[in-house]
Amino acid sequence: MVKFLWKFVYSRWSYLLVITERECVGSYLGHPIFKVSSMKVFPCDHSLKNSPAEQKKMETEFSGLLSVAEKTPGLYFSYDVNITLSAQRLHDLGDESKLLPLWRQADPRFLWNNYMLEVLIDHKLDPYLLPLVQGSFNHFQAAIGKDIIDVTLIARRCTRRTGTRMWRRGADSDGFVANFVESEQIVQLNGHTASFVQVRGSIPLMWDQIVDLTYKPKFEIVRLEEAPRVAERHILDLRKKYGNVLAVDLVNKHGGEGRLCEKFANAMQHVVSDDVRYLHFDFHQICGHVHFERLSILYDQIENFLIKNRYFLLNEKREKVEVQLGVVRTNCIDCLDRTNVTQSMLGRKMLEFQLRRLGIFDAEETISTHPNFDESFKILWANHGDDISIQYSGTPALKGDFVRYGQRTIQGILKDGWNALMRYYLNNFCDGTKQDAIDLLQGHFIVSVSRDMTPTSQKGGIEAIASFPLALSVIMTGFFFAFMSLRRVRSDFWQLLFSILWAGGSLAIAAFVKANGRVFCNRPRLHQPRR
Repeated sequence: MVKFLWKFVYSRWSYLLVITERECVGSYLGHPIFKVSSMKVFPCDHSLKNSPAEQKKMETEFSGLLSVAEKTPGLYFSYDVNITLSAQRLHDLGDESKLLPLWRQADPRFLWNNYMLEVLIDHKLDPYLLPLVQGSFNHFQAAIGKDIIDVTLIARRCTRRTGTRMWRRGADSDGFVANFVESEQIVQLNGHTASFVQVRGSIPLMWDQIVDLTYKPKFEIVRLEEAPRVAERHILDLRKKYGNVLAVDLVNKHGGEGRLCEKFANAMQHVVSDDVRYLHFDFHQICGHVHFERLSILYDQIENFLIKNRYFLLNEKREKVEVQLGVVRTNCIDCLDRTNVTQSMLGRKMLEFQLRRLGIFDAEETISTHPNFDESFKILWANHGDDISIQYSGTPALKGDFVRYGQRTIQGILKDGWNALMRYYLNNFCDGTKQDAIDLLQGHFIVSVSRDMTPTSQKGGIEAIASFPLALSVIMTGFFFAFMSLRRVRSDFWQLLFSILWAGGSLAIAAFVKANGRVFCNRPRLHQPRR
């Protein structure tokens, strides 16, 4: 059953992206929230039959990318409430704004279908203009004594610099960063509503980490001289939207990450003020891979900021009692694994503050003293981290066993190893095409009749013949024949020469592939983001 749709126009052809299935996943401030279960792209005309051969080829390519876009994960919507806004911002909307259609109220940063709505807006098709958010929506209910507590956790992904893990890093020249996600934790009980917002986002410098078949590609800082200006733009934008800012940097102090850490810290010196703080916490050095309880060291350093900047709170009469005055901005390299462990700790501490304020907890009581509640809370944040990670990296979050169970487990460590290998595979051999699909869907690359369409798909030089599966097959075949020749050396000494030739040829091809690793990876072809 068709729920609603959007229209795309590329070149002379247009498409409808239709939501064919949905499921209700809970409620936001009393209003039902739906998750997109299935989408389908339909062409609006059949003019392709009469198109020139080259345009027909390009149209087929773009149709294939839209098929990839059909599988976009983590899309949510509501018919009744604006889910692009936090509870505090929603409450602060003026009466006139609340009467506007949802798409007019929406925060453009988190409006996933912003570009797709443009055609329908031009044609004044308001009934179909329903905002979508990409992110996560999880909740649970639990009883503590006679009180029923409803806890909701929402993620809103920013669309300004959206993309995949290795093809969207750092910031652009306007200060918009990759993997920027707003996480809002909401608790409702006895008519009260409390909300706590925190954000994550890539290090706000212009930097890349282009895949080249190595497990950990080198970090490349672009236009270093502009780092202070870019960081300032990003932080001032946060200051404008959220109030006071505490930037918590979790990256390593040494190695490739250390250089980024140093440049980020230097750039922040130009921004730090009474309203903006920067704190570095070397997560791996202090916590290692198993001692995540040492995050208490970080909490001790930021507790005063959390207490001072509070959280949003409404009483039974829907009157504003508390206002959140600032935000903690957390980052690691990917803003996934270390970040999610840290944010779950902050969410736990803030929820305990709120439950004490509402008279549910006494002064010494914590979430961990209620096993069922504690288990549900851990699962809530573990699912939250997995959802965000799948959208950016293609796999669930690493270190998720600590968030889910409160400790590292052998099974969790083995799962992390598998997910790390999957990330390597997806980043090197799949994400370029996925990035093209995202750019096409978000309007970052727009095909027009007058635009030269052919260069996007043309390959030249080494790239025209570069195929990693083929190269790997040739290398393995060469080593196989080298081994077989080596076994016959006793009966025929010339087989030693053949073995050396086969092995040498395989090593030469392997060295060539390694030296030209970037060419053998799956890369985006449509759009180079503006710096």
